[in-house]
Amino acid sequence: MASTSVSLKSFTGLRQTSPEKPHFPTAVSVCNGSGRRSVIVASRTSPKLAGRNLRVAVIGGGPAGGSAAETLSKGGVETFLIERKLDNCKPCGGAIPLCMVGEFDLPLDIIDRRVTKMKMISPSNVAVDIGQTLKPHEYIGMVRREVLDSYMRTRAAENGATVINGLFLKMDMPKERNGSYVLHYTEYDGGKGGGVGEKKVLEVDAVIGADGANSRVAKSIDAGDYDYAIAFQERIKIPDDKMVYYENLAEMYVGDDVSPDFYGWVFPKCDHVAVGTGTVTHKGDIKKFQLATRNRAKDKILGGKIIRVEAHPIPEHPRPRRLSGRVALVGDAAGYVTKCSGEGIYFAAKSGRMCAEAIVEGSENGKRMIDESDLRKYLEKWDKTYWPTYKVLDILQKVFYRSNPAREAFVEMCADEYVQKMTFDSYLYKTVVPGNPLDDLKLAVNTIGSLVRANALRKEMEKITL
Repeated sequence: MASTSVSLKSFTGLRQTSPEKPHFPTAVSVCNGSGRRSVIVASRTSPKLAGRNLRVAVIGGGPAGGSAAETLSKGGVETFLIERKLDNCKPCGGAIPLCMVGEFDLPLDIIDRRVTKMKMISPSNVAVDIGQTLKPHEYIGMVRREVLDSYMRTRAAENGATVINGLFLKMDMPKERNGSYVLHYTEYDGGKGGGVGEKKVLEVDAVIGADGANSRVAKSIDAGDYDYAIAFQERIKIPDDKMVYYENLAEMYVGDDVSPDFYGWVFPKCDHVAVGTGTVTHKGDIKKFQLATRNRAKDKILGGKIIRVEAHPIPEHPRPRRLSGRVALVGDAAGYVTKCSGEGIYFAAKSGRMCAEAIVEGSENGKRMIDESDLRKYLEKWDKTYWPTYKVLDILQKVFYRSNPAREAFVEMCADEYVQKMTFDSYLYKTVVPGNPLDDLKLAVNTIGSLVRANALRKEMEKITL
């Protein structure tokens, strides 16, 4: 989660990598930024809707779906939010940046802990304290997803959205221009998505897919696949005297033992800690990595009781297609999780809001039909705003998570005050912060020095193993 000065010219990660075809023929050919041509519906004056407002379905009730539904409802759009399990506890570290609290007007009582200190712990258990550059009002918020998600759904409902406890099954595409999308879903009564349920149908003008890494909406529009990590997490209730240690502290462990390509974590919650890890390349060994994470932290969680075990896929990059016709993907469904840090909550909520804003604007507050060109404005804005952030973290993961010596170098770098300031400023406020040229030069020299030492260490280790 560090920031550095890198060249971004060759990156196409959030750029469209394959041609996308609209459902209907009125189109123009444009260059998508990666050297290929894409076909999109041309912008035009959309017809006014007679006797009703625009109808939009949001599939999925996490931060992306809740944010989208609230924005749509406030903007005059008739909104339906379909969530299969209203008490869902997604396995998630639960870290949110400071800017999210203000941007989304989150009440402080849903934040379990305000983390102002972090320990980055190397493969050889060298611990570096991070956080001395934080200002008195700055912190990383720790939330439980069941609390955050419920709050955002409830607020959407209070602003006029219809929340449906249901499982989305499939959708039929429009048979004519400006025709309806016909959604098929099973509605439940009881809030937990249990029981047989009742098959129902809903007709809408547009759909936002916020239904996570295994998105059925994405499959419906042939959005393509992506690499994904498996995140495994245990919620552990530890003795009160040990919980004091984690009052405002989070820990991150790196090393081949806890993950070959990610990191392990201990994050504090209201009355317990969340201990977890993740991997893309060795999914079958995830329980072994989780045991190693617990062992690395064993003295600090001794006497703890596991109260919940969770596992979930986490996307590693955006899908090849995130938009088709009047259907758009947001959050994990679109693949908006950062490399290196694995952060997704803020980007989910932000993408849901940005997509909904594009719909509200294009429909003139729900009074007109929209088309693909309206939704494409959301993608263009998203890529322009967050492309550098994704690329920087992608590079960091490739450079510093490749071996234990490289991880030792990474932890060594984290001790640098300038690195910490750049890291936290970028994380807390979601921008790639421009640095001081002189300090950037010093950082580059230190980085090279760390990597040289790491490479020398790797060669010595190879001699030993031979």
